[in-house]
Amino acid sequence: MASRSVIANGEESSVTEPVHQRLTEGFLSGGAVGLLIDGKLVPAESGQTFESINPATGDPLAQIADGGPADIDKAVRAARAAFEGEWSRWRPHDRQRALLRLADLFEAHVDEVGLLDTLDMGAPWVRTRNPARPLGLLHWYAAQAVALHGETIPNSLAGEYLSYTVKEPVGVVAGIIPWNAPIPGALWKIGPVLATGCTLVLKPAEDASLTAIRLGLLCLDAGIPPGVINVVSGGGATAGHALVTNPGIDKIAFTGSLETGRQIIAASATNVTRLTLELGGKSPDIVFADADLDQAVPGAAMAIFGNSGQVCSAGSRLFVQREIYDEFVARVAEFGAQLKVGNGVEADTQLGPIVSQRQLERVLAYIDSGTAEGAHPITGGARLTDGPLARGFFVAPTVFGSVADDMRIATEEIFGPVVTAVPFDDLDEVTRRANATEFGLGAGIWTTSLRTAHRMAKAVKAGSIWVNGYQAMDPAVPFGGMKRSGFGRESGREQLDEYLDVKAVWVNLT
Repeated sequence: MASRSVIANGEESSVTEPVHQRLTEGFLSGGAVGLLIDGKLVPAESGQTFESINPATGDPLAQIADGGPADIDKAVRAARAAFEGEWSRWRPHDRQRALLRLADLFEAHVDEVGLLDTLDMGAPWVRTRNPARPLGLLHWYAAQAVALHGETIPNSLAGEYLSYTVKEPVGVVAGIIPWNAPIPGALWKIGPVLATGCTLVLKPAEDASLTAIRLGLLCLDAGIPPGVINVVSGGGATAGHALVTNPGIDKIAFTGSLETGRQIIAASATNVTRLTLELGGKSPDIVFADADLDQAVPGAAMAIFGNSGQVCSAGSRLFVQREIYDEFVARVAEFGAQLKVGNGVEADTQLGPIVSQRQLERVLAYIDSGTAEGAHPITGGARLTDGPLARGFFVAPTVFGSVADDMRIATEEIFGPVVTAVPFDDLDEVTRRANATEFGLGAGIWTTSLRTAHRMAKAVKAGSIWVNGYQAMDPAVPFGGMKRSGFGRESGREQLDEYLDVKAVWVNLT
């Protein structure tokens, strides 16, 4: 494997397998990776573990403690004790300084944490070790920690009353994250908790648990008290269910599939637990004939192929105006065919593997379904098995043509590098077809017409609309869905409001 220079633990080294081992030796050496509860790594009460598999090689990576209801209950009690204890006396400035220390520690350990992501879920290391977005999130949450406040409200009562509001942390938060973006996914839960003064029990996905646990350890290193951030790995039906039904939880923040989201909504009813849900998507990416094709081709291609299609807001339904359809789709297919698919530790890899054997089989089943229903793959459409790729879970970037709007590949979330390309004639038609989905997470619009851009941005029902770009995100800008893509927001002041209770105070001054 080709090597390149990196800085790890203050020393310059080449990227080889021994360096991978050295970068992670303090975390993965010997035995199972434990649950982080009340500031300590501990085994599961049951003693059970599950195996983490490197999706690029199919090889075992680590044994991870398999948490269950007893572990969840212990973590929730630790989070409650921390919320009511020392942490409750931390001032906004104290929390801000802790977030800034965490940002500094993350930057110092970015090679290691990014490598854990690459080994555990497959994303190219060139991307996972880029600190820009994680640092942006942590710095923004640090800024918000000292900017959260209520307001004085004039009232119209007779007499002399002072009325004002106070914003207080909601309490113990249950955070559940998926496997497709472990670093930002975990920080989207850790950040608002630390900024607002809540505490957290975080359950990462079984297919990518290592990063969340490592970030929890960095929180301790940053001086955040034990019990404020707890991480319990385990199955959704066991640890996940126990977490969302625990009466000690004040709020649930879930990112994942629509079906699991429905189960969480039902489970939360008993305790009337407040929810934010960021669920699935089947996002339209709409290319008008007047678009700058040199910009739109790579933009539309990476809107679906980026992260091997494992993005909830991926532009998986490509609508192209009829007069440019053949040219544009051919160029997107060519772009996808030229992407370097491989092991994420290799410097030239652009797309990594699908996260697991189970998800690989799901993606391949959708490809088979599309073919069976009459669609045809213009490029891709198969598992990649050449040379070392045979050991991993790789799927070629796939573009389907001859697609009807009611086919499964056009209506259901695949979560793989598979896009359906269909022609359209005019704005009203594509608006109707773009909105003909139960989801409403994201949408792309490619046009040089300001009028078209604004009309479509208003007409398409989605939480994020990208014009002449796709997947742009910033910590200050809210992200979330409409319709069955969920409710509540990640990032932005709107997210922090979800972690705060508002108390009204009335003072009779007469």
